[in-house]
Amino acid sequence: MSTYPSAQPDWNNLQVLQRKRLPHRASFFSYKNDEDALTYDESRSTAISLNGTWKFNVVDNPLRAPEGFQSPSFDTSSWPDITVPGMWQLQGFGQPQYTNTVFPFPVGLESDGTLNIPFEGNHTGSYVRQFSVPSGWQVHGLVRLRLEGVDSAFHVFCNGMEVGYSQGSRNPSEFDVTPLLHFGGHNVIAVRVYQYCDGSYIEDQDQWWLSGIFRDVWLISFPLNHIADIQVQTHLDESYRDATLTAKVDTSGSAIPISISLLDSSRSVVASVAETMTDSLSTTLFLSLENPLKWTAETPHLYHLVIRTPDQTLAVRVGFRTIELNNGIFMVNGQPVILRGTNRHEHHPQSGRTVPRDFLQKDLVLMKQHNINAIRTSHYPNHPHLYHLADELGFWVIDEADLEAHGFADVEEAALDPEMGLSGKQRQDYFFDRAARYTTDNPAWGEAYLDRARQLVTRDKNHPCVTLWSLGNEAFYGRNFQAMYDWIKAYDSTRPVHYEADRLAQTVDVMSQMYSSVDTIVAYAKDRTSTKPLVLCEFIHAMGNGPGAIKEYIDAFYKYPLLMGGFVWEWNNHGLLTTNKGGEEYYAYGGDFGDEPNDGNFVMDGVTFSDHTPNPGLLEYKKAIEPVQVIGGNEKTLEIINRYDFLSLDHLRCKWEVIGDGYTRPGGEIIIPAGIKPGQTATLVIDNPVQLGSIPGEGYLTVTFTLKNVTSWAPSEHEVANGQIFLRPYAARSSDSLIRPRFVWA
Repeated sequence: MSTYPSAQPDWNNLQVLQRKRLPHRASFFSYKNDEDALTYDESRSTAISLNGTWKFNVVDNPLRAPEGFQSPSFDTSSWPDITVPGMWQLQGFGQPQYTNTVFPFPVGLESDGTLNIPFEGNHTGSYVRQFSVPSGWQVHGLVRLRLEGVDSAFHVFCNGMEVGYSQGSRNPSEFDVTPLLHFGGHNVIAVRVYQYCDGSYIEDQDQWWLSGIFRDVWLISFPLNHIADIQVQTHLDESYRDATLTAKVDTSGSAIPISISLLDSSRSVVASVAETMTDSLSTTLFLSLENPLKWTAETPHLYHLVIRTPDQTLAVRVGFRTIELNNGIFMVNGQPVILRGTNRHEHHPQSGRTVPRDFLQKDLVLMKQHNINAIRTSHYPNHPHLYHLADELGFWVIDEADLEAHGFADVEEAALDPEMGLSGKQRQDYFFDRAARYTTDNPAWGEAYLDRARQLVTRDKNHPCVTLWSLGNEAFYGRNFQAMYDWIKAYDSTRPVHYEADRLAQTVDVMSQMYSSVDTIVAYAKDRTSTKPLVLCEFIHAMGNGPGAIKEYIDAFYKYPLLMGGFVWEWNNHGLLTTNKGGEEYYAYGGDFGDEPNDGNFVMDGVTFSDHTPNPGLLEYKKAIEPVQVIGGNEKTLEIINRYDFLSLDHLRCKWEVIGDGYTRPGGEIIIPAGIKPGQTATLVIDNPVQLGSIPGEGYLTVTFTLKNVTSWAPSEHEVANGQIFLRPYAARSSDSLIRPRFVWA
């Protein structure tokens, strides 16, 4: 028999988002010297990974979780093992559940704004592992416990003592555990994870409901006087040539000498400055540079800022770029940019949202190889490693807060009185407005929303790849989004802010729409009252035989300056590799685990299969967004247009051949004139063109554009684009005959 607590538990108390969690900070590790810091390798930092094998117990109600499990003397020898990071449903503990919008738990709004999560059915996992801490860390200073992601909420204990509580599944949590540790001796960490918490009401993303410690766990050593946070920004002058770098450094302690050095890609120092902190705990350092290399998704030139104190060194990747909206046009470094993007959920066919780093890297390399230049982190901050890779490989990133509340629309639609006679857009607007009252336009939820904005921006602010902040997804519109926007713009004015459900863009900086028709976006672009750029944060839904009409959208993006591009929905199918009763493996979707309610195969809507290999939709998308387009020609000349945003075509090689039914006629190389600028058309001349009379039948001039040199994402000769020109029609012969079938109508 379970005894219910007299007070609301933390996981069901809107007044408690955290206990003893340290302030948010940028994602960085501390190192002992420059050499180690510039590797960006956590294993060379002053940190210890707590990833690996833990002991685990799961029950179907928090009240049934084992009491005293946090005690070092508690016997967990009979408990099974579990791998951290990982999702417990994918390691044999319970079943996955897929819903697109419907909440998997009851919704009941109290008069004070409370939304209660039930005890029954709220599975609770108890994790325990032992670890040791070097004795030298005791004299070094402080030790922090950092959990990069836990779904959905948790209490954490160290050596039997409570460390703290946190919620916000896809955000990090950090705690000071220094006074609780046995340095040089035996230690026990215990984490109690709740499948659902009140925060789950605003984590209703279209994905599998999975639980557990699914991202990395770290012990990080900091000196007593240390760098607590750093905010790096780059500012270009009016001609987008010279730059100023600002580094706002927050410290813990006083009289700390600080020096910063900016290094180029060869690790040579190009600028430096030093200062000693006195009474202030924050200072801003400035570096001026003459014409540094600029960072873009096509030219991801990175510098490295090294920040030092006597006891601590850290490094930050720096990309010099300026983002602005100029007369309604989205621009970077003074040039218009078109986002040829994809939405990307974190997914692995066997481990769910726990994505191995090599698998993640293959994802991004595959995107580059298929001409994708932008990623929307739908619909939450991704693992920190994604942003490092995006900085290095070159992607424009819409970084999205961990916030979606789509399920309230289902609640309101189900309660809609049919006698009201609403239909179509009237109906949707009605229950969307009603749905906002639960959380989005409810002042009781204001701090919960703000916390997710702070988490997003504070962690990822130093990444040049982060191009726009997104307040979340499909959570309607209300006062709490205005508060998020106001906080972000006060903290970071260097990036625009996005949120699609602000349908009139009355708060955010860009107009965003989902699945609008080509006619709709063209009408917006031609409307003289339109003042903000329009992005399709989701378009060309890639389910079944989709996506379709890609070319028409892309042509519109390049024709109308107010259109800044779009993001295909979505990157991958989310099938989970499963074995049926006959021993055959297949990729499961909603309902295949007996999960109710579910939204069936709606989770299978990507341009890659569930193992993240390309499907025909990705090949079609690559063709539509290729950065070189063949727009005309004949057997002697070729008309092309450069659709890069910054690059000329000097890095490409063009080859031609003639192909037809059953034959190929080798051609040769076509010289690409130097300096063909973005947006410029050009005529390429074919030396020794094919004689049309020598073609045995129907023929096409086929050209390919390939890389001259190896890049970080593709080998030389990788095909970037291709095109065909029709040369000669099929010539019927007198001996040819058509056999037409006779149809008998019954």
